[in-house]
Amino acid sequence: MSKLLSKKLIFFFGALGGLLYGYDMGVISGALLFIKNDIPLTSFTEGLVVSSMLIGAIIGSGLSGPLSDRFGRRRMVFMISIVFIAGSLILAFAPNMAMLVLGRFIIGVAVGGSTAIVPVYLSEMAPTESRGSLSSLNQLMITVGILSSYIVNYVFADMEGWRWMIGLAVVPSLILMIGVTFMPESPRWLLEHRSEEAARRVMKLTRSSEKVDSEIREMIEINRISEGTWKVLSSSWLRPTLLIGCVFALFQQIIGINAIIYYAPTIFSEAGLGDATAILGTVGIGTVNVIITIFAIMIMDKIDRKKLLAIGNIGMVLSLLIMAVLIWTVGLNTNFGAWIIVASLTLFIVFFAFTWGPVLWVMIPELFPMRARGAATGIAALALSIGSLIVAQFFPMVSRAIGIGQVFLIFAAIGIAAFIFVMKFLPETRGRSLEEIEADLRHRTTG
Repeated sequence: MSKLLSKKLIFFFGALGGLLYGYDMGVISGALLFIKNDIPLTSFTEGLVVSSMLIGAIIGSGLSGPLSDRFGRRRMVFMISIVFIAGSLILAFAPNMAMLVLGRFIIGVAVGGSTAIVPVYLSEMAPTESRGSLSSLNQLMITVGILSSYIVNYVFADMEGWRWMIGLAVVPSLILMIGVTFMPESPRWLLEHRSEEAARRVMKLTRSSEKVDSEIREMIEINRISEGTWKVLSSSWLRPTLLIGCVFALFQQIIGINAIIYYAPTIFSEAGLGDATAILGTVGIGTVNVIITIFAIMIMDKIDRKKLLAIGNIGMVLSLLIMAVLIWTVGLNTNFGAWIIVASLTLFIVFFAFTWGPVLWVMIPELFPMRARGAATGIAALALSIGSLIVAQFFPMVSRAIGIGQVFLIFAAIGIAAFIFVMKFLPETRGRSLEEIEADLRHRTTG
């Protein structure tokens, strides 16, 4: 196998967990339209079916980070693929709401694990000069997973085949389970738990020999002065950065993206579009999401991370304000109003997919030191899952209580707060090795 092909396969399978996350996040949006016909759901139980995955994700992200620091990134990804398969099969054959919730919960454990481990693996495998673009593959896979789920939803919409929609997640799960057996372990984990030579062999798959020597020296130096995982994780010098990472992850979820991903078909359907047309509208949004993410990957290592986030904040807030104003003036229950909502939601997706979508997955593992990177990223992923849970559980109830226009205004206010947070607290990480970032973190917080 050539070095180039080997490198591509490493990053493809390394990011494949993101596809499963995206698929399971997006597929429920179309399936909900038809589950109600077989299993009665209230607005509360509808939110519970959606959010039970996110409750599982809180547990999965909290556990998998520390476990990956102990047992390795690759071994944990293999376990995650098995959990994905089990959860998908339970959902496909669920006879009642209780089994739906159980299946979604199990899927959530795997989703939480993938959010904690996949970004860390990609970040540790990637060379410094292309870490942004390669780490962004996680977000690209998430968007491909979401788009795939929308397409599957549309294909099975006429036959109301929600069990097929959900159950087909087994296919990429099997591919991940097989593919991960051929993936190398993270070189930084190997250096700490195995040997320098093992780390060097893996790094040579993605770097030139000169760069391998330089990075190995930096890793050894950081490893020499670093404490144990739990001591680093609980240290006072890491605490501010850990808090920043958690708030950053929380903002990404409560800024409004999950309301659109989970409930876009329902929003379109209530706007007067038929069920199949509503799902087709989300296919268009999913396609835009993938295309813009690909473009973001191309420029990720050319523009500062903070600048991209600021641009995204401005665009998302403006699109949310436009939607709120149009709902009040034109109305949601007209054909013209429905298509304006489609256009506005698409504009929101463009700005999110170009900025906050990929940048978060790049920056979160960059922020944390090597000895506690898996555990700290897991904690940040836990905060992300909590934010996703809040939106999934309360968006249907709040939008019915005060109106969707007012909900969009709330998301716009959150977007403004996120802009202030980025400019004031988030450090810039582009163009610096992970060891350089860690050394600067230690200097800033202990100096």
